[in-house]
Amino acid sequence: MALRTRRAPRILVVDDEESIRAVVARMLSSGGYDALVATGGEEALRMVEAQGPFDGYVIDVAMPTMSGPELARRLRYTHPDAKVLFCTGYSDRLFEERGTLWEHEAFIDKPFSLEAVREAVSLLLFGHTRGLESGD
Repeated sequence: MALRTRRAPRILVVDDEESIRAVVARMLSSGGYDALVATGGEEALRMVEAQGPFDGYVIDVAMPTMSGPELARRLRYTHPDAKVLFCTGYSDRLFEERGTLWEHEAFIDKPFSLEAVREAVSLLLFGHTRGLESGD
């Protein structure tokens, strides 16, 4: 009987603050995700172009050269089903720019706990908060 192998869901963490990128990537990696990082929107778009779309994106709302909502819009131009978790300490900024979240989008307020990030990503990717353990 052949063993079934499944690749870990790939998540791209995009934040201009190195410490936040590193912490979120570690949080997700320790939960079984393949977490990569980008310093901003331009780098994220280059990574997607080179590596193909990711299973999900964790994106800071307020970044210096390209906002998180703008990055999400550009990702969705070529990948309409992109799943995006916005991370922000300023949720009012997100809703000033967007008004509402689109399908396959969610947000989490900073600061957040390890469990909150994992549950939010799981809910976005799988529709439940049980993470990878549930067999999805």
